[in-house]
Amino acid sequence: MSFNNLGLSAPLLKSISKQGYITPSPIQQKAIPVVLQGKDLLASAQTGTGKTAGFALPMLQLLSKNVPAKRRQVRALILAPTRELAAQVFDDIKNYGEFLDLRSSVIFGGVNQNPQVNALRNGVDILVATPGRLLDLHNQRFLFLDNVEILVLDEADRMLDMGFLRDIKKIIGLMPKKRQNLLFSATFSQEIKKLANGLLHHPVAVEATPENTTAEKVDQLVYRVDKKMKPEAMIQLIFDGQWQQALVFTRTKHGANRLSEKLRKNDITSAAIHGNKSQGARTKALADFKKGSIRVLVATDIAARGLDIPLLPHVVNYELPNVPEDYVHRIGRTGRAGASGLAISLVSVDEMEYVQGIEKLLKVKLPTQILEGFEPTEKLADVLKDKKERDSAKRSRHSRPSGNSRRNGGRKNNFRR
Repeated sequence: MSFNNLGLSAPLLKSISKQGYITPSPIQQKAIPVVLQGKDLLASAQTGTGKTAGFALPMLQLLSKNVPAKRRQVRALILAPTRELAAQVFDDIKNYGEFLDLRSSVIFGGVNQNPQVNALRNGVDILVATPGRLLDLHNQRFLFLDNVEILVLDEADRMLDMGFLRDIKKIIGLMPKKRQNLLFSATFSQEIKKLANGLLHHPVAVEATPENTTAEKVDQLVYRVDKKMKPEAMIQLIFDGQWQQALVFTRTKHGANRLSEKLRKNDITSAAIHGNKSQGARTKALADFKKGSIRVLVATDIAARGLDIPLLPHVVNYELPNVPEDYVHRIGRTGRAGASGLAISLVSVDEMEYVQGIEKLLKVKLPTQILEGFEPTEKLADVLKDKKERDSAKRSRHSRPSGNSRRNGGRKNNFRR
């Protein structure tokens, strides 16, 4: 099948050709006709499957049929969980709509709002936004959503994970009830299904890959290593494999900073991105990574969400996520657009329970090896014993009466009047 068979207009086909696209991806083949028919859509699609074009191309076509002659207000709203994803979607929409008379803009937090406000004042047909900045500018009466015809929730599962449900409900209440709704999610949790039931009207459900599975062309490998030797194991993998580009995940911001600094001290160019970094620093780090100025980008889950890195060969779970679905999101950064990729997890003894959760979710057994020279020295029984003792000590501290309480016979708030 080619894009010519999907019912897209000549200007869109021209922009698609300019981007070098030839054959639509499975999600594009399934989603584009549904959106063109004006139906609500519930789509299961991982990052890297071409989902942005799956909703952006038909949305642009629908909006181009009726361009207002007067001042433009937002007619299509795309909500994204992170600044990086919002910026990437905006760039894609600009490219796809190059030959159409439609205006688009993007708004997100962490940067000066004035340029965003000026763009809105000039009139916008398509707005890409993160929920927080959108509500902020609406509360300041810089934008209104009375004319929204199409709502897209991109990576809705991540938005719920980040606590945006209340904001999403507020935003939905600002729009006309009659509109087309498109919901995209990599995984279908019970929360996502509940959101979909309240938002979508007789939706068509499509899947790019089976629910909660990983990209077919991603080779997955677990290396069991000693926890204290993870930094050295990471360095050896990079040098032995002569890796020129790797995205590495940590669980915490401080962990990302520490690992990035360790890599730099061993002559491996690296940068860390996480929520404590300014938007400018995050944008620069990603740009340097894409152009090859740095070899390793160390990221937390939230900061990496929505990153579009073509042909990324290596993803490393330096620390496994404690939520199995996050593993799916992480390794979905490689093996994109038909390319192959390698996802490696460095797993210490205390993380083996996370491996079991991932295997249960994916319904596969992950290939596991011992990384020679970095073998685990800890025993699981000792780890569990230490954890039990720490938990017991913590409970004891929390239940112990304060000094004043003990002096007052254990009674709390025994104040004299």
